[in-house]
Amino acid sequence: MKIYDAYRLAIETGMKHDPRPKEEVDRVLANARKAYDSLSADEKEFFDAESLWNPYYDSRFAWGDDIAKETEAERLMWGIDIGTGEMVLADRLKEKGQRIDAVVAHHPTGKSRNPFPKVMSIQSDLFANFGVPINVSEALVKPKMDEVLYNVMGSNYNQVADSARLLNIPFFNVHCPADNMVQDYVMNLLEQTQPKRLGDIVDMLMKEPEFKQAARLNDPPRIIVGNRDSRCGTAVCKMNGGTSAPDGMYEELVKAGVGTIIGMHFPNSSIEQCRKHHLNVIISGHMSSDSLGVNLICDEWEKHGIEVFGAAGFTRFSRN
Repeated sequence: MKIYDAYRLAIETGMKHDPRPKEEVDRVLANARKAYDSLSADEKEFFDAESLWNPYYDSRFAWGDDIAKETEAERLMWGIDIGTGEMVLADRLKEKGQRIDAVVAHHPTGKSRNPFPKVMSIQSDLFANFGVPINVSEALVKPKMDEVLYNVMGSNYNQVADSARLLNIPFFNVHCPADNMVQDYVMNLLEQTQPKRLGDIVDMLMKEPEFKQAARLNDPPRIIVGNRDSRCGTAVCKMNGGTSAPDGMYEELVKAGVGTIIGMHFPNSSIEQCRKHHLNVIISGHMSSDSLGVNLICDEWEKHGIEVFGAAGFTRFSRN
């Protein structure tokens, strides 16, 4: 399998586990096609052509797609956050004789950095799945999308992609598709185990190798609001949607009957809202939760003979 085909497989795998209805994902792609078709020939030069088949603006091939379409994907290096240092590390490992066909990041970088707030619209559907009316969910998410956009617009978005270009190493990132995987996986665990207490949820997570590894590094899942003996009521997880939810969403979740929320991370303002509205909170851990989603993508690659080794916060565990 060529590198670019592996990239497309990662996106398509994430699409199969998207929390939105299929028709909503199809609508995103159809809108991109409509926008493209309405442009003049000169304007099409600046259109993000990948959006015609890839609905995740936070996941893009940052540099080397031409090389990737001709090169076999045998061994890839994947990190949660890839910086210039990791690109130099990959080049150094290649000098020492290791095969590295491409470097993969999880978090948005390069051309996926500035537009990534667009994927936050997924949160509207995610919370609607938990019982929050879609009109309320959309009204709360939109201002947060604007806030995040303003924050990322000042970033040096192409710094790492420039390093990849100078070192001649194909480089891409897969964010939302991997987060879709961990969202679906943990929700299925909750459905299968039917936890009664918060301690049951922690014990459920600690059966997974990513959370065990994080615990060895002093980052286990933590109960932030409530205690091990607290009854969890209806438990949900929030693992995708680009970034943390708007603070006002937690009151709406309680109104919808949710008793416990599990997430990779929460800002202090969100924790205070959860306390105020008596919503139990478990922080599963950022690197461990991201690693779980990434590993599920890597498992699909492994079926095609692609080896992945971890760096920069990611530890590879196979479920095949």
